[in-house]
Amino acid sequence: MEPDVFERLLGEEGQALLHEVRDVDPARELEAATKLRREFDADLVSAALAQARFRQRAAAKFDAADAARMYFTPNGLEQATRAPVADHRARRFAELGARRVLDLCCGAGGDALALARAGIQVLAVDRDPLTCAVARANAEALGLADRMEVRCADVTEVATDGWDAVFADPARRTGRGRVFDPEAYSPPLSWAVETARRAPPAALKVAPGIPHEAVPPEAGAEWVSDGGDVKEAVLWFTGSPGEIRATLLPAGRTLTGRGLPDPDVGPVGRFLFEPDGAVIRAHLVAEVAAEVGGRLIDPTIAYVTADAPHRTPYATGYEITDVLPFNVKKLRALLRERGVGVVTVKKRGSAVEPEELRRKLKLDAKAHRGACTIFLTRVAGAPSMLLGHPLGQSGAS
Repeated sequence: MEPDVFERLLGEEGQALLHEVRDVDPARELEAATKLRREFDADLVSAALAQARFRQRAAAKFDAADAARMYFTPNGLEQATRAPVADHRARRFAELGARRVLDLCCGAGGDALALARAGIQVLAVDRDPLTCAVARANAEALGLADRMEVRCADVTEVATDGWDAVFADPARRTGRGRVFDPEAYSPPLSWAVETARRAPPAALKVAPGIPHEAVPPEAGAEWVSDGGDVKEAVLWFTGSPGEIRATLLPAGRTLTGRGLPDPDVGPVGRFLFEPDGAVIRAHLVAEVAAEVGGRLIDPTIAYVTADAPHRTPYATGYEITDVLPFNVKKLRALLRERGVGVVTVKKRGSAVEPEELRRKLKLDAKAHRGACTIFLTRVAGAPSMLLGHPLGQSGAS
């Protein structure tokens, strides 16, 4: 979409068209487009249908009411920070005393909007004219234009002095897909790090798979999950070098590293704890093991076992009923004997795919009402199957 078409979309005719297409089923877009092009310009129709599609998809990242009023580009939606994650970061900036924040590589404006809603004055910068127009329109649509200025410029040429804090989110996607090399970010991560070093406090959003050895020594690192899914990592230049954190949303609980040694390895006990993905990415499994008085089932597997039940917000607990060598035939016979028709299959350190195992088990959910959680993993290096159920639920054993 060209900037001039987007400008027309913001006008009276474009708004009427957006209202017309807001509930169009994506599967019937062609039919709707053919009909609407008899009355509206073809480019405007295409732009409106694209926005309707983006808004439907955006409901997974943003509040539904916000998503229905916002605007996006394809990359802007793909790279937009999920609203609960952006809100969490905005709260951290507010706690640091930031009242004026410079947002570099702002995209569609998701992070800038969260900062503005937290009462922070924001200058959002991006080099793409259409992206800037989209971010500006989003600020207007959500009533935040008085706290959010959008500037179209090369972020590498923007002065960072005079701001309370700086946030940067270099693009990690190109027209060919996701970029994994930090130096292939746009702009490169090395530029963002140097910028942050000159302008603390600062935060840099990076891919959650960033190696720990790539974290600059003067920065802390935070891995964030939302609803159990790891969403991002952030490098914080806030005067706490080397601090490692895992934050779990929506509860907002944060586990901070204490530099604990790797946990001992021992036999599988009665209880198993599956650490949240952010905890694993942050290398804080030892902290979880200390919380539950546990040990690892294998030196290379992030499952913690213990002999007593514990509640921790940083891991999901299970009561284990069986520890067996991997054998599909014996597993199928055992589940049928116990009347199990529904299984949840989890894997860590196993080459077997959960769907493949389900097919081979050939369970009948109609004939058998029992349920079971199956862990495909390694115990002391040996391929194993652990059977159990979540803590607080009765098993089918």
